[in-house]
Amino acid sequence: MTTATTVKTEYEAIIGLETHCQLSTNTKIFSNSSTAFGSDPNTNIDPVCMGLPGVLPVLNQKVLEYAVKAGLALNCQIAKYSKFDRKQYFYPDLPKNYQISQYDLPIAEHGWLEIELVDAEGNPIRKRIGITRLHMEEDAGKLVHAGSDRLSGSSYSLVDYNRAGIPLVEIVSEPDLRSGQEAAEYAEELRRIVRYLGVSDGNMEQGSLRCDVNISVRPVGRKEFGTKVEIKNMNSFSAIQRAIDYEIERQIAAIEAGDRIIQETRLWQEGAQCTSSMRVKEGSSDYRYFPEPDLAPIEVSNAQLEQWRSELPELPAQKRHHYESELGLSAYDARVLTEDRSIAEYFETAIASGANPKAAANWITQDIAAYLNKQKLTITQIALTPTNLADIITRIETGKISNAQAKQKLPDLLSGISPEKAFAGLELITDPSVLEPIVDEVIAANPKELEKYRNGNTNLKGFFVGQVLKKTDKRADPKLTNELVEKKLNA
Repeated sequence: MTTATTVKTEYEAIIGLETHCQLSTNTKIFSNSSTAFGSDPNTNIDPVCMGLPGVLPVLNQKVLEYAVKAGLALNCQIAKYSKFDRKQYFYPDLPKNYQISQYDLPIAEHGWLEIELVDAEGNPIRKRIGITRLHMEEDAGKLVHAGSDRLSGSSYSLVDYNRAGIPLVEIVSEPDLRSGQEAAEYAEELRRIVRYLGVSDGNMEQGSLRCDVNISVRPVGRKEFGTKVEIKNMNSFSAIQRAIDYEIERQIAAIEAGDRIIQETRLWQEGAQCTSSMRVKEGSSDYRYFPEPDLAPIEVSNAQLEQWRSELPELPAQKRHHYESELGLSAYDARVLTEDRSIAEYFETAIASGANPKAAANWITQDIAAYLNKQKLTITQIALTPTNLADIITRIETGKISNAQAKQKLPDLLSGISPEKAFAGLELITDPSVLEPIVDEVIAANPKELEKYRNGNTNLKGFFVGQVLKKTDKRADPKLTNELVEKKLNA
């Protein structure tokens, strides 16, 4: 009798992200109202962003510059000719009943960014994620629902138009992501890039960076995509990863149970750690786009394009490659050091001042990072300069001070005391002729411990070394002390 073997179907996820990134301009995209966050409701408004009759929008030149620089940093092709379009839809926080966006001729297309994950052995795994397009648009306002955090269940809603007209770029990825971890790293790398450029603060808590995820699953080997589901309401990178991982399992379970996946928008419920249905999409929305009649088309000259390209900084991925291949740092250290541009610049200045790269990386990613986290400071707010950090590292490596002494004095150094003053009178004793009599004195003062050592309790060597360090206020060179103690004990 032959028993049929059930082969379990393997599935893969197809994931793409749509990211809205607020640009760090002082004024709005088409008017001169402030973009300051946290202002009283409906104070940063004007006739243009409110859509009052008889007013005309004027493109903020800084918005175009920031959008082009973002496109260049994402390896996109910058359009020589692009235009704005009207995207028609009604919602209470959209005062004009349409949004000025870009449709068929966006400012940038066909780019990519590199994500880097680290495997269990600490080796970097790199993958390119395609960028479909980057386009400029204005933000809508904000609805505040009373009695509920959602429209459903609320007793009334208030509208704040301060965000109306805030400049955004929308960055649409190719469906090249395959896991929640990859998607979260993609979003993090995107934030690193815009922060390095200085075009956005990337603050997810304030809504400066907002990600919507499109996700479907299909059996491995099948070319056709499954039914796409959109997930909204994710305010952290960890939430992006958890929402995707949950949704992958939900969709696979539904398919295995014979249910049909429907095209819908779902919300991530942080408290319940699950997604829930928000609205069903029967098909693509008809926004009735047409060219914005009140704004002229955009033409970027070659000279302007090359000027903006020349102003780009070295980006995180380039720095990671440099740190790993040329400075010999681990993928983990390179990732931590390049997380923020100011940290990378601090590290590079310390290296240029003569610091050993690995030692500098250890100090910055461990002791200094711990202090910054505890005090809630950034590296630009500490008084320890990268040049002084290089001085400290050089003193340790040349035997003038010990690593323990440097760590003990770190709070003083971080507060601005110079290495010369902090380590005055603390130079290590490295002369054997000075240290040897102190070792003899310690051994002579502890005959019982000496007898135990010579009877086989060799762990007591540490006791004698500690006594020498104590007697010299930790100024005895640890390596030389160990050598002399061992020599004397075994004599």
